[in-house]
Amino acid sequence: MFQTLRNSWKIPDLRRKILYTLFIILIFRIGSAITVPFVDIDAVATGVSKSGGLMDYLSMLSGGGFSDASIFALFITPYINASIIIQLLTVAIPPLERLAKEGEAGRKKLGQITRYTTVGLGLMLGVAYYFMVKNKYDALVTEARSGFGLWFAAVVIVLCFTAGTAMMMWLGEQINERGIGNGISMLLFAGIISRAPSAANYLWKMFYEGFKAINQGGLKYVIIVPIVLVLFLLIIAFIVLITDAERRIPVQYAKRVVGRKMYGGQNTYIPIKVNMSGVMPIILAVSMVSVPSVLFNFIGVPKGNGIFGKIALFIYTIFNPIHPFYAVLYFLLIIGFAFFYVKIQYNPMEMSNNLRKNSGAIPGYRPGKPTVDFINRVLNKITLTGALCLGMIATFPIIFSSVSGISGLALGGTSIMIVVGVALETTQQMESQMMMRHYKGFLE
Repeated sequence: MFQTLRNSWKIPDLRRKILYTLFIILIFRIGSAITVPFVDIDAVATGVSKSGGLMDYLSMLSGGGFSDASIFALFITPYINASIIIQLLTVAIPPLERLAKEGEAGRKKLGQITRYTTVGLGLMLGVAYYFMVKNKYDALVTEARSGFGLWFAAVVIVLCFTAGTAMMMWLGEQINERGIGNGISMLLFAGIISRAPSAANYLWKMFYEGFKAINQGGLKYVIIVPIVLVLFLLIIAFIVLITDAERRIPVQYAKRVVGRKMYGGQNTYIPIKVNMSGVMPIILAVSMVSVPSVLFNFIGVPKGNGIFGKIALFIYTIFNPIHPFYAVLYFLLIIGFAFFYVKIQYNPMEMSNNLRKNSGAIPGYRPGKPTVDFINRVLNKITLTGALCLGMIATFPIIFSSVSGISGLALGGTSIMIVVGVALETTQQMESQMMMRHYKGFLE
């Protein structure tokens, strides 16, 4: 492993990509420590901590930027939501569908539309964050309570959050173009890892306090903490297992004579990963399922007065991370996004045509529609298997949290999946570049 790391550092191109990615992550961490003007940081941090659940989770994803009211408080959530919206609209709106089929030029135009949508969503969330700071946490630091002074503070706060959103989007795109790994995933990875010491300290304090009060009901926490650590290791092992697992479709190539040489006649296979979509379904599902809770936390918890107040309170209740409805919806969204992502990335018709062009065929299936149908069936089965595994990993901590009563663990599975998935994907990318230069890979 260490020899491999040393060899990777000897490759100039790979070394530049690694250093560039680390530089972008450094910028992200610095930005997470720069707070916006006119905001009482301590009041916001206290309010987010008391809210708990999803608000703490958003703070963890952003590397503490959300609770610290930094310029990167909104993180890359607007960019993820904008990408989801544009991808869904691509299927429903013909002009966008035509752009998606125009190749590189069309993808550039769709990317530009996604950027504009991101800025718009960032502006909306910036306004919501301002009202949360002003009304819910009473953390607005300004002598003016009305008139120009208040409006000026509001404009500055909202513009800072919006600019931070645009900056985060740009940082992610820079990693995609010049760094190593996926930009969004790498920033999520950096944000979660930065909060790991706090999570470890939380578990240690829980265990220590439970041990001191073992005769007053602390035995529960003394038992739960080791169980959490064991589950943590088991989840990591399971994630690695489903990430490396694959379904191999056998392919046989016909013999061809070109001049005096004979080509083909060999047997090979098409590898299809069980978890083809990686961590993207979880990232997308978290972004979608968290929208109601985030909005209610911004505008205030509904009181339940009147018919609309009761409806709002009901929505707020069922979208609590420890509510059964939240877990079920979260599970279904992961499955749906897994299928959606695979349908975008893989085209059975194109795979069948490539096989036929290269004189290849799947044993037992004729070229054309039978091959397409077979590949489609395999993709659906493998995608369902991978999606169910992802759903179990993401929702199991929610179930465990409901049983144990420790709300801080409700979304831990999602964080572990993102961290391990991103680490494996990045390692595989580095391995592929190492193998091209005849070095031993990371995963060997």
